[in-house]
Amino acid sequence: MAKGNKGGGNKSGAKATHAKMVHHTQKPSAAKPANNGASSSNTSSAPASKSGLSSLQQKFSKKLEGARFRIINEQLYTSRGCDAFAAFQEEPAQFEIYHTGFREQCSYWPYNPLDGIIKWISTKHRKAVVADMGCGDARLAASVPNTVHSFDLVSNNPRVVACDIADVPLKDQSVDIVVFCLALMGTNIADFVREAHRILKPHGIMRVAEVRSRFDGEGIGIKKFTKFLKRAGFDIEPHDIGEINKMFFEVECHKTDR
Repeated sequence: MAKGNKGGGNKSGAKATHAKMVHHTQKPSAAKPANNGASSSNTSSAPASKSGLSSLQQKFSKKLEGARFRIINEQLYTSRGCDAFAAFQEEPAQFEIYHTGFREQCSYWPYNPLDGIIKWISTKHRKAVVADMGCGDARLAASVPNTVHSFDLVSNNPRVVACDIADVPLKDQSVDIVVFCLALMGTNIADFVREAHRILKPHGIMRVAEVRSRFDGEGIGIKKFTKFLKRAGFDIEPHDIGEINKMFFEVECHKTDR
């Protein structure tokens, strides 16, 4: 992404809690036999993981990471690409928090659209020069034999160039394929599409895979989105628009001469 999915902490004061010691008088009891050196139940604790966290602590940590991911995800969808780029350059650790949450989310999907795009390029376009917009960890570049230019908001990988995907450092008409896989995040997706048109060679292909909810409901709608693509200089045939499943849809379109 710009990927795109893609915040600072709030200070909070914690009130100190004072516990009162309550002394009970008990009748003396006979000493209990030793328990083979084992700790009594009231002093034992849950086993810690290799990270040093108990299972309960791990659960809370995972919930906190999920909450951070959702906050950053919302910020990415409601910001312009240039603003998201500037924010991540100031706090690149937020990018890793986002992508850790994204990878966790992907692990629950029955299908990842990127797998289909990797197969499509590997089998049908092995010699194409590709631009992967909002590339995340650059798995596409690592999975195909092609020359792949990988762009995202932060570069934590030698394959990735950090930039705003509305302004990538490529010459006009220099690539055969542009890929947006779950990367049309931000309020200015029209700028991303225009940039794709600029860098594509004549009759080059733009492949978009997105979450349906990004366009359904209160979104711009898939029909309006495809109409915009046509106005932006792409040809789209009815069979080029496909539903991967209930979660995702794909659009494959070709740059026109106009």
